[in-house]
Amino acid sequence: MPDLTEEEYDALDEKWTKNPPKPGPNGTGFFAQRKAALAAQSARSITVDSFTADYLLTRAIAARKTPADIIGDMVQEQIAASM
Repeated sequence: MPDLTEEEYDALDEKWTKNPPKPGPNGTGFFAQRKAALAAQSARSITVDSFTADYLLTRAIAARKTPADIIGDMVQEQIAASM
Protein backbone atom coordinates (compact mmCIF):
# COMPACT_ATOMS: atom_id res chain seq x y z
CA MET A 1 0.00 0.00 0.00
CA PRO A 2 1.51 3.34 -0.99
CA ASP A 3 2.17 5.92 1.66
CA LEU A 4 -0.22 8.85 1.82
CA THR A 5 0.70 12.43 1.12
CA GLU A 6 0.34 15.11 3.77
CA GLU A 7 -2.84 16.36 2.09
CA GLU A 8 -4.35 12.87 2.10
CA TYR A 9 -3.52 12.46 5.79
CA ASP A 10 -5.18 15.79 6.52
CA ALA A 11 -8.26 14.83 4.49
CA LEU A 12 -8.62 11.53 6.35
CA ASP A 13 -8.06 13.22 9.69
CA GLU A 14 -10.74 15.77 8.92
CA LYS A 15 -13.17 13.12 7.66
CA TRP A 16 -12.90 10.91 10.76
CA THR A 17 -12.77 13.86 13.15
CA LYS A 18 -16.01 15.30 11.79
CA ASN A 19 -17.69 11.90 11.23
CA PRO A 20 -16.46 9.41 13.84
CA PRO A 21 -17.74 5.83 13.50
CA LYS A 22 -20.73 5.35 15.76
CA PRO A 23 -21.35 1.96 17.33
CA GLY A 24 -24.95 0.96 17.17
CA PRO A 25 -26.99 -0.77 19.84
CA ASN A 26 -27.46 -4.53 19.70
CA GLY A 27 -24.83 -5.27 17.08
CA THR A 28 -25.83 -2.72 14.48
CA GLY A 29 -22.52 -0.84 14.49
CA PHE A 30 -19.73 -1.22 11.95
CA PHE A 31 -17.45 -3.43 14.04
CA ALA A 32 -20.26 -5.68 15.23
CA GLN A 33 -21.49 -6.16 11.67
CA ARG A 34 -17.96 -6.89 10.48
CA LYS A 35 -17.48 -9.44 13.25
CA ALA A 36 -20.80 -11.10 12.38
CA ALA A 37 -19.86 -11.26 8.70
CA LEU A 38 -16.53 -12.87 9.50
CA ALA A 39 -18.18 -15.33 11.87
CA ALA A 40 -20.62 -16.34 9.14
CA GLN A 41 -17.67 -17.21 6.89
CA SER A 42 -15.81 -19.18 9.53
CA ALA A 43 -16.16 -22.79 10.60
CA ARG A 44 -19.14 -24.07 12.53
CA SER A 45 -19.05 -26.34 15.54
CA ILE A 46 -20.41 -29.84 15.43
CA THR A 47 -20.73 -32.49 18.10
CA VAL A 48 -19.16 -35.90 17.64
CA ASP A 49 -19.02 -38.92 19.89
CA SER A 50 -15.88 -39.71 21.87
CA PHE A 51 -14.81 -42.54 19.54
CA THR A 52 -14.90 -40.22 16.53
CA ALA A 53 -13.07 -37.47 18.41
CA ASP A 54 -10.35 -39.93 19.50
CA TYR A 55 -10.03 -41.24 15.93
CA LEU A 56 -9.69 -37.74 14.49
CA LEU A 57 -7.17 -36.73 17.13
CA THR A 58 -5.09 -39.89 16.56
CA ARG A 59 -5.04 -39.36 12.79
CA ALA A 60 -4.22 -35.68 13.23
CA ILE A 61 -1.27 -36.43 15.52
CA ALA A 62 0.02 -39.11 13.16
CA ALA A 63 -0.24 -36.79 10.14
CA ARG A 64 0.94 -33.73 12.08
CA LYS A 65 -2.21 -31.87 11.11
CA THR A 66 -5.16 -30.43 12.97
CA PRO A 67 -8.39 -32.39 13.34
CA ALA A 68 -10.04 -29.76 11.12
CA ASP A 69 -7.49 -30.51 8.39
CA ILE A 70 -8.22 -34.23 8.68
CA ILE A 71 -11.96 -33.62 8.37
CA GLY A 72 -11.37 -31.31 5.41
CA ASP A 73 -9.26 -33.97 3.69
CA MET A 74 -11.93 -36.60 4.30
CA VAL A 75 -14.64 -34.34 2.87
CA GLN A 76 -12.52 -33.56 -0.19
CA GLU A 77 -11.96 -37.31 -0.76
CA GLN A 78 -15.70 -37.99 -0.50
CA ILE A 79 -16.51 -35.19 -2.94
CA ALA A 80 -13.90 -36.43 -5.41
CA ALA A 81 -15.16 -40.01 -5.11
CA SER A 82 -18.73 -38.99 -5.80
CA MET A 83 -17.87 -37.24 -9.05
